[in-house]
Amino acid sequence: MINVLFVCLGNICRSPMAEALFRDILKKENLSNQITVDSAATSSWHIGSPPHKGTLAILKKYNVSSNGLVGRQLAKEDFEKFDYIIGMDESNVKNIFEITGKPQHPKIIRLLDLTQHNKDVPDPYYTGDFEETYQLVTDGCQALLEKIRNEQSLT
Repeated sequence: MINVLFVCLGNICRSPMAEALFRDILKKENLSNQITVDSAATSSWHIGSPPHKGTLAILKKYNVSSNGLVGRQLAKEDFEKFDYIIGMDESNVKNIFEITGKPQHPKIIRLLDLTQHNKDVPDPYYTGDFEETYQLVTDGCQALLEKIRNEQSLT
């Protein structure tokens, strides 16, 4: 089983959106039995909370299930559990390095580094633009699946 973890600051906007989107893609590609997905925060602000109402609304708009999404904080042990740890922005990636104690490890990736965008996923908690975030996360999730297919020889 391949394990993927998406990480952002609060685990209520970007990372649960990515978790839900990636699960949806995996279901459509019949890969749910080969890849698991989770999400976490670098902060402790929203542990146990549901996703932001804007995240829930954009997922509903695109008919992506938000079932089971609950905020949690990244733990040092997550480094051992997950094969791919995906940060939404450069600050998240730096925090992941610090929390896991694994600076510059290749399994820790900034999501949009896998795309032509090569930038941070803007935080819609601050920008209010959940549509832009959804589109960027979608591109990143599709690129991540291609990376995993190539590295893990999935068909």
